[in-house]
Amino acid sequence: MTSPAPTPYGSWISPLTAAEVSATSARIEGARFVGEDAWWGESIAEEAGRSGVRRAEAGAVVDVLPAPWSARSRVHEYGGASWTADDDGTLYFVEKADQRVWRLDAGAAAPVALTPEAGDVRYGGLSLQHGRLLAVREDHTAGGAVPARDIVEIARDGSGPTSLVAGSDFVAHPALSPDGAHLAWIAWDHPYMAWDSAELRVGALDGGRVVVWRTAAGGASSPLQPEWADADALVFADDPTGRWNLWRTDLAGAAPTPVAPADADTGGALWVLGTRWYGLLADGRIVAVRTNGSDALVVVEPDGSVRDLAVEPVTQLSLEDVRGTRVLLSGAGPRGAGLWLVDVDASDDARLIAGGSSPWGDEWMPLPRAVTASGPHGPVHAFDYPPTNPDATAPEGERPPYVVFVHGGPTSHVGGAASGKIAYLTSRGIGVLDVNYGGSTGYGRPYRERLLGQWGVVDVDDVIAAARGLAEQGAADPERLAIAGGSAGGWTVLCALAGSDTFGAGISRYGVADLPLLAADTHDFETRYLDGLVGPLPEAEELYIERSPLSHLDLLRTPLLIEQGLDDRVVPPSQSEAVRDALAANGVAHAYLAFEGEAHGFRRADTLVTTLEAELAFLGRVFGFETPGVPDIDLD
Repeated sequence: MTSPAPTPYGSWISPLTAAEVSATSARIEGARFVGEDAWWGESIAEEAGRSGVRRAEAGAVVDVLPAPWSARSRVHEYGGASWTADDDGTLYFVEKADQRVWRLDAGAAAPVALTPEAGDVRYGGLSLQHGRLLAVREDHTAGGAVPARDIVEIARDGSGPTSLVAGSDFVAHPALSPDGAHLAWIAWDHPYMAWDSAELRVGALDGGRVVVWRTAAGGASSPLQPEWADADALVFADDPTGRWNLWRTDLAGAAPTPVAPADADTGGALWVLGTRWYGLLADGRIVAVRTNGSDALVVVEPDGSVRDLAVEPVTQLSLEDVRGTRVLLSGAGPRGAGLWLVDVDASDDARLIAGGSSPWGDEWMPLPRAVTASGPHGPVHAFDYPPTNPDATAPEGERPPYVVFVHGGPTSHVGGAASGKIAYLTSRGIGVLDVNYGGSTGYGRPYRERLLGQWGVVDVDDVIAAARGLAEQGAADPERLAIAGGSAGGWTVLCALAGSDTFGAGISRYGVADLPLLAADTHDFETRYLDGLVGPLPEAEELYIERSPLSHLDLLRTPLLIEQGLDDRVVPPSQSEAVRDALAANGVAHAYLAFEGEAHGFRRADTLVTTLEAELAFLGRVFGFETPGVPDIDLD
C-alpha cells in the first residue's frame, strides 16, 4: 500500500465538517437526579440556541421542557442554575423571555407562573432544598446604579416569592440547613469580584427571614459553595492559602479546619450561579474536583485519605448532583463535552448520558501536550494540540501554521482535552496552542492575581511568550502564527496585534476594544471588574485610554476576522465596528461578520457553522494554503 502524497499543512482533507462539529458540541446547562432518572439542561444549537431540559427514555432523548420555552437566567447576565426539578417530575425554571419562574407539572400541557410580572426582575440560582425552592433575585426596577439582589424562597403553589436575606451587592450559593433553622450563603460587594474577596455568611431563620448572621470567612479569600454536613456543621471551599481547598466549620463559630488540603483547586471563578465543585455523600465521604492544569475527580474519605476516580472528562468538571454513591458529572474529555453518571465505588463503569461522543474515531482527535513557556512575568501554562490526521502527511521540512487560542474571562481556564473545534483545525493540518495566561484559574491565587492592574500587559506578554516558545522549539511556523479569542480573549487578540508583530493573522469574537466605553456601558456584575484589572476610575482614566486598542488603531496592520453578535449587551457591536472601520482606513485585509439574534457567546447552529468555516477560509487566505470543502471568504 502506497503512502499518500504529501499535502501542505492547512489543506489536509478532513471528515470533520463544521455542521457535525456544531451538532456534537454539547453545551450542558445543569443536571439533576429526578427519581431514578437523570435530567439535564442543554443549549440546542439547531433550535437557535434554545435552552432545553431533557431526559433519556428507551434510548431516545425526550424534551421535558417543550419549545418554545427556554430555561435561561439573566442574573449577572451570565445566569446559571436556571432550572431544577423534584422527584415527582415537576420542573421549575426561569423562562428566558420574561425571567419569571415557572412550574411545569408532570403531564401538564403548559407551565404556570410562580413569580409575578414586575418589570425587569430576574431570577437564577434555583435549587430545591428540603422541599423549599430557593433562588437569587435581581431587581432592576428601582433604576439605581446597582440592582437590588436578595435570596428568596419561591412558594411552589404560586403565592409568590419571600425575601430571606439581602444587604449585599451580590449573593450566591444559598444553602438551607437540614432542620430548616439556618441559611448559609456567599456574599460580596463592589468593587470586588467573587474570586477576589467574598464572605461566607450564616444566619438563623425566624419567621421566614434571616434575622442574624455571622461571617465565617472574608478578606483575602474567596469562599464558595457552602454545604451542610449536618444541622450544625458546614463544609465550604476557600482559598486563604492560595488554593481553593475544602474547609469545615460549625454553628458555634469554630475556626475553619482544612479537609484534605492539596496543591490543587476545588473551586473556580463564580461567573455562573449554581456551579458546584464537590458533593457530600450520605456516608460522610466527599467527591470533589481538583484542578491543577487539568481536572481530576477524587473521593475524600472521612479519615482524610484521598482516592482518585477514573473518569473520562478532564476539564470543565462540575459536580451537578449527588444521590447515594452516584454523581452526575459534566465536563469535557477527549471525545468532547458531555454528561456522565458515575458511581464513586465503580467509576470504571461511568455511563455517558449526553454528548461526550463524536462520529469520528479517536485517531482524528489530537493528544494534548502540556507545555510551559518562560515569560517576562513567570511561567506560562498551555496545551499544545499538533496537526493530527491519519491519512495525511506534510511536505518534508514544512512547519505547520498554528492558532493560539485565548480564553475569555479572563479568569477562565482550559484543560487538556481536545474539542471538536480544535480537531476541526488540527485534522486539516493547523496546530492549536490553548493558553492559560496569567490571570487564569486552575493554578492558584498568585497565578490568578498576576493580572491585577496588568490586563492588556501580562495576558499579551504571556500569549506571545507561549507562541514564540513553540516556534523556537520548531513545532510551529513562526511566519504563520495566528491568534484567536472571544470577549476578554478578543481584547488580548486586539492588544497583541496592536503591540506586537508576532502574529500574522487574528480572529476577534466580540472582543473588548475600548476600556472607557466598557466601563461606562457594561452591566452591573462587571461594572467594577476593571478596578482590579486596570485601576479605579477616574484616577486611572489615562491608563484606560492608553491600554485600549481603539487608542492605537493606526497600529492595527494585521489581517483580522471580526465576529460580533448584534444583541450583545456585554460588548456592544460599536466596538467591533470601530475596529472594522480602522482596518478599512488602514488598508488592512479584514472581514466583519455580524449575527442577528446572537448575544455574548454564540449559540445558534447556523452561526457556529458559519464562523468555523469562515475562520478556516480566513486562515487559508492569509497564510496561503487551499481550504477544500469550505466557502471562500471575501476580505475587504
